[in-house]
Amino acid sequence: MTLSNLIIMFGAIAIVLTAIVGFLFKNHKSWPMTFLQNFCGVWFIFSGWVKAIDPLGTAYKMEQYFAEFYHTFEPTWFGFIAPLFPWLSEHAIWISVPMIIFEIILGAMLVLGHTSKFTSWAFWILLAFFTVLTGFTYLTGYVPGDANFFSFSAWGEYDKNNMKVTDCGCFGDFLKLEPKTSFFKDLFLMIPAFYFLFRHKSMHQLFTPKIRNIVLGIATVGLLLYCFKNYAWDLPHTDFRPFKNGVDVKAQRIAEEDAMANVQILTWVLKNKSTGEVVKLDNAVFMKNLMDYPKAEWEYLDQIKTEPRIEPSKISEMEFTDIEGGYDIAPELLEEENYSFTFISSALEAEVVPEKITYQDSSFVVDTVIVFDEKTKEESRQIVRSLDKVEQKTKTQFKYNWDKGFFDNYSTKVASLAKSAQQDGLNSRMVVGASDPDAIQLFAKEAGLEGVQLCSADDLLLKTIVRSNPGVVLWKNGKIIQKWHINKLPSYQEIKAEYMR
Repeated sequence: MTLSNLIIMFGAIAIVLTAIVGFLFKNHKSWPMTFLQNFCGVWFIFSGWVKAIDPLGTAYKMEQYFAEFYHTFEPTWFGFIAPLFPWLSEHAIWISVPMIIFEIILGAMLVLGHTSKFTSWAFWILLAFFTVLTGFTYLTGYVPGDANFFSFSAWGEYDKNNMKVTDCGCFGDFLKLEPKTSFFKDLFLMIPAFYFLFRHKSMHQLFTPKIRNIVLGIATVGLLLYCFKNYAWDLPHTDFRPFKNGVDVKAQRIAEEDAMANVQILTWVLKNKSTGEVVKLDNAVFMKNLMDYPKAEWEYLDQIKTEPRIEPSKISEMEFTDIEGGYDIAPELLEEENYSFTFISSALEAEVVPEKITYQDSSFVVDTVIVFDEKTKEESRQIVRSLDKVEQKTKTQFKYNWDKGFFDNYSTKVASLAKSAQQDGLNSRMVVGASDPDAIQLFAKEAGLEGVQLCSADDLLLKTIVRSNPGVVLWKNGKIIQKWHINKLPSYQEIKAEYMR
């Protein structure tokens, strides 16, 4: 699915709805207005719905935006607002759900023609917010990695690799749009937004105000329950991410690596360190005259390459690092022919409390003495260590107050599953992101996860694999057999009977 296909689909649905409004309800005042109401309404309903399927995905995307805003504003005169963004990041899910519901309801209000003046202004304000958001992200493509967004004199040529947020999240994981594409999409939608503001009296209205209020009220409650169901109580019923149930991760990883290996360099972009001159050279020309561009004099800015046959996904970035051995266990996991379990947590949920510990630090004096042996009549040198002084010192260590619900899920559900799996000779692994290795080991010990291999990984990777903290994944020969939200985790015997055949 592409953006062009979506626009065609929205247009076709809008034409059908416009015909229904005009010929069946005979309620239209202006054909162009009715079509635009339906077109924009369907657009917002669909874009909100694909995000409602996975509210956590939208929350994670907002966390990326908030992190980018923090690093942008913190070193500037606007630094006083920077502390707001970490707080917003912590509460991203509580921003995500209302925003998703509002987007869908606003789309429905356009289709119904409900309170036209308010709807027009609400549509314009929300779209203006989206435009500023995607416009800012797109413009970061002109900002080199070592420069601040507001240092306009440091801006250079557009390079999408400069952007920290690489897709806008407008359609969740259903359709990835680069911020540049999304920005121009929002600019396009601003045309009907302004039209609504100045011509809102020409909007059609379906049904009576009472019926519209009832429909929108029921839809709001239903959407709230639907969003909670898709993240708080269970996994999303539709998975748009690469690690979906039934995917052969091993085969996909090999295919992506082969595609990347066949990518060819077309052009080199170089900058002279002395003059600042930027040149672009075909790969053949550059390789033939390589000695003319030494790294001491030229900075290699970029390589323009052919597009890979298969677009790389998070599967290519899959790396689980064993805490004790320090090696990547992902290859052996994907090659394991038997069933195995992976318990995934994007972070350990705990309150970290620093504690000052007082201890005695003893220092010693080391001397060399000559010892005379009466029997052998020989002298020998010996090292003698004697206590010099004892000092009271303090050091800071961290105490972890585990979140009760999080800890109980591991100490009961996960620990029981791991123990039963081990009795059947199956391997279990716990993979944690954004946490200290010592904390992971301490947590596993206290939760009773004996025999479970402990690993660390990138938290964004783990959030992509499963939308639950913790979440459980059943593997076999590099294939994801099934994933579970912790609140929907069956017993080992039920899993064995249904999925291990």
